Amino acid sequence: MAKFFRQTVLVTLTFFLLVGCTPKGERTFYDKNITSQTIPCMKLAVTPPDKGMEQTLRQLYPFTDSCPYTLTLSHKCGIVCNSHYNAQTKALGKMPNSYMNLELRRGFKLLYSYYIDLDHAPESSDIETGFAQMRQDLKLEE
Repeated sequence: MAKFFRQTVLVTLTFFLLVGCTPKGERTFYDKNITSQTIPCMKLAVTPPDKGMEQTLRQLYPFTDSCPYTLTLSHKCGIVCNSHYNAQTKALGKMPNSYMNLELRRGFKLLYSYYIDLDHAPESSDIETGFAQMRQDLKLEE
């Protein structure tokens, strides 16, 4: 019985360790009605400005500067956390050192966000994955 218990605990811990290290985007719906309405258009903002990231998004959607909806891609690289509270996480796996966030707003009202911690600088594939998730979650008019 004790051997079975140890094996079960080991398998469970291994599962959680592997699942916990898989980067997954976190989606937040700030307006519950956002999934039932069609987003007719979006304008684009990238902060801090990055031509490559902007170009990747412009290939995915026809953004319009005169739209009340704004999609903001924010990102940061080279984040270092020296807190001793993260010692175990640093020892067991990769600590994220960057993030990417997609936020959809109408005026100043936040409607939706997609956020992911990354262990590398955001790449085109990260942007494409985040935008694909947003497209799946919301009704975007082409």
